[in-house]
Amino acid sequence: MKRTAVFTKTLLLVGLACAAVWADDDDARAACKDLPSHSALKAALISARAQANGGFNLDMWATVVNRDGVVCSVAFTGSNRGGQWPGSRVISAQKANTANAFSLPGLVLSTANLYSAVQPGGSLFGLQHSSPVSTDVAYRGNPQNNGQGNDGMVGGRIGGVNVFGGGLALYNSSHVLVGAVGVSGDSSCADHNIAWRTRHTLQLDYLPGGVSGDPARPDNIVYDIATLAGHSTGVSAGGWGHPACSPAATAIAPTLPMKR
Repeated sequence: MKRTAVFTKTLLLVGLACAAVWADDDDARAACKDLPSHSALKAALISARAQANGGFNLDMWATVVNRDGVVCSVAFTGSNRGGQWPGSRVISAQKANTANAFSLPGLVLSTANLYSAVQPGGSLFGLQHSSPVSTDVAYRGNPQNNGQGNDGMVGGRIGGVNVFGGGLALYNSSHVLVGAVGVSGDSSCADHNIAWRTRHTLQLDYLPGGVSGDPARPDNIVYDIATLAGHSTGVSAGGWGHPACSPAATAIAPTLPMKR
């Protein structure tokens, strides 16, 4: 009788655990209902990566998070999960978290816009250390699922702050901020261009005002860093500048699709 009771109790505990997992999955699906599915993200990312972006023409990772920073989808463009830098998977999620965390209903900031502000002497110095990536979320699950619909990051809050190009907030057609997308896998400037085109294809670029100086592209990357006498590094004239990566990437930025 004791063995039967123990066995029955074990089954009950397993069943409750499974029920909790499914409840979490249901919650995650509900939290992401207004954001792109895995297949939609992948298709938009592939389309964006196929265009000239001023980088090394490498395959890419992308992650979408909701307004609470919960990972909703992760995708890549290569033939398998090793076709793009493995380290860029988590970086893409970190970028998405950053763009979401530091954008508002009335002010959009890209990760590229944060570069100069976090440098020594900048108004946001130290920001990049303020919210570490959750390694429990980043590396949970079977790595064979990375970049698939059941990627281990999905449903978790990834955290992290990244301050170079590739992270953009997402605003729907009602001009509501619903989350962000992060892209990684090439130069940071190409990452920004690819993220921008991915967002535009997903029709989530109904943007408010930003700091770029271009009303048509309010959170676009800014190239205004110049070397000044007495400074060991370049200084951004407007305070929101990002280093240039290549002449091609710099030339592409002002031609990116305008906001809706």
